[in-house]
Amino acid sequence: MAKYETKTKETDANVIEFVEAVDHLKKREDAYKLLEIFEQTSGYEAKMWGPSIIGFGTYHYKYASGHEGDAPLVGFSPRKAKISLYFATGDTTREETLKRFGKYTVGKSCVYINKVEDIDVDVLKEMIIQSIAFLQELYPNQ
Repeated sequence: MAKYETKTKETDANVIEFVEAVDHLKKREDAYKLLEIFEQTSGYEAKMWGPSIIGFGTYHYKYASGHEGDAPLVGFSPRKAKISLYFATGDTTREETLKRFGKYTVGKSCVYINKVEDIDVDVLKEMIIQSIAFLQELYPNQ
């Protein structure tokens, strides 16, 4: 059986060049707002992960199946349809926190928003902090 290789890896791509290439002006403005919020709240410098995810910090995971890899602690991506926010999966506090977040939809590992004005930025900061703490506890010695 071939070993699974994750496509989402940290790259040397320029984060600002990526944001500047976002077609929609409002999404580009929101990307700059999120960039500032995530950097200030996480304390990590923004890095590109794969072609379209802006990630902050990193951790190494290893599943019971043996699959392992590296991923950003938190991140976001200004996609065409919605902005994807990446937080830890399995964090049981997220559901409760989302009740105060504002207008969003949720997927398996992402929280989707249309624009920053739709959400409570203080709750976003709380979610960033919670997600990082959860992952650092789950995967210590990083």
